[in-house]
Amino acid sequence: MLDAITGYLNSGTTPGEYGSIFWATIYILVITIGISLAVIAMNWLERKILAHMQIRLGPMRVGPHGLLQPFADALKLLIKEDIIPEEADKLVFWSAPVVVTMTAFTTFLVVPFGRTHAVTDMNIGVLFMLGISSLGVLGIIMAGWSSNSHYPLMGSLRSSAQMVSYEIAMGLAIVSAVLMTSLQTGTGTLSMIGIVEAQNAQQTWFIFKFFPLGFIAFGVFAIAMVAETNRAPFDLPEAESELVAGFHTEYSGFRWSLFFLAEYAAMLAVSSIAVTLWLGGWMRPFPNFLSGPAWETAFSFIPALALFVLAGMCLLGTVRMPKIPQMRVQTVGLGIFGTLLGLVGLVLLVPAVRERVQDIFWFVTKVAFFMYLYIWYRGTFPRYRFDQLMKVGWKVLLPIGLAVLIATAMVGLYPELAAAVVGVVQ
Repeated sequence: MLDAITGYLNSGTTPGEYGSIFWATIYILVITIGISLAVIAMNWLERKILAHMQIRLGPMRVGPHGLLQPFADALKLLIKEDIIPEEADKLVFWSAPVVVTMTAFTTFLVVPFGRTHAVTDMNIGVLFMLGISSLGVLGIIMAGWSSNSHYPLMGSLRSSAQMVSYEIAMGLAIVSAVLMTSLQTGTGTLSMIGIVEAQNAQQTWFIFKFFPLGFIAFGVFAIAMVAETNRAPFDLPEAESELVAGFHTEYSGFRWSLFFLAEYAAMLAVSSIAVTLWLGGWMRPFPNFLSGPAWETAFSFIPALALFVLAGMCLLGTVRMPKIPQMRVQTVGLGIFGTLLGLVGLVLLVPAVRERVQDIFWFVTKVAFFMYLYIWYRGTFPRYRFDQLMKVGWKVLLPIGLAVLIATAMVGLYPELAAAVVGVVQ
């Protein structure tokens, strides 16, 4: 039993490839808890960043700088009255948020946070990810239909039409990235880990491959993933004046919070997919140009340095806190939080830990960049009308995605095509 547990640590593969049920379960629990904590952090960061963009303070009352505000909101939702409409289909009404949440979390089974830091590596990982993420539409339709109310039904139909429309453009962009993996072997791969390894073998991230084709395909995916997750400027389900909160109008309390959790988990999932397909996944910046033991050692200290910077910012905020009795608890709390960040940074200096977390750090950093873009979009762009949203999906992104796919195939096959033409001429 002990050998089965410790053997995986030296295998250099994922738990699924190694066949370890124990480690696969550990990874699933860690990913589930990690995504839930990331949603909590994202909730706080979004409110604070939007507040600073609008010259406000944001949450400040609960905990130092409002750090405990998401936990207070979660507690409020847990103890809030949970109402089910009298004429609703109770089984479907109860199942809908579970379906939406499970599909968002299941996508992470094939997301590689590192070469060994994934639940499993499937040879059809891209297809699995597309298929599972598409099931979220069913949960939205179930939520709108089961409420037995006109407004949620119309909201669910609009949301499902939006998601289905942009999934087509998203799929075309993904196929373009898959085509780029075939340049080394001639066969290509649908494995998420294989796609990252192909970028490493070709010594370039796919966002720069066949420039500007890779960049355009990435742009199509980046726009489609915002619409796919119902975020601004495509957040029509949240446009209360038009849709009365959309498909989840009749939901309250804990069930409503599951939709909230699923939305942010889906944002993390599509951001992870974008990082994997176009931005080198877990690879650090310039792995081929800045190579060698010296560079590897220098980059290995960046995770600890990042936490030391965050800890320093917290401690600086502690010093700058107003010296009044009403702020004493917040001052102490912020100081403790900064100290904890510093201690985690010290742990990351341990050589064994430092080497183990490199890929996770770079992957999470890239995903965090996309999550910041979500907040930036919300604070910048006005909301689209529904007809404008569908026009962008069908008349703009779909033709561009199809054109990029064809152009990528032609450029990738250019040597073979040129040889065939020369053979015909001769």
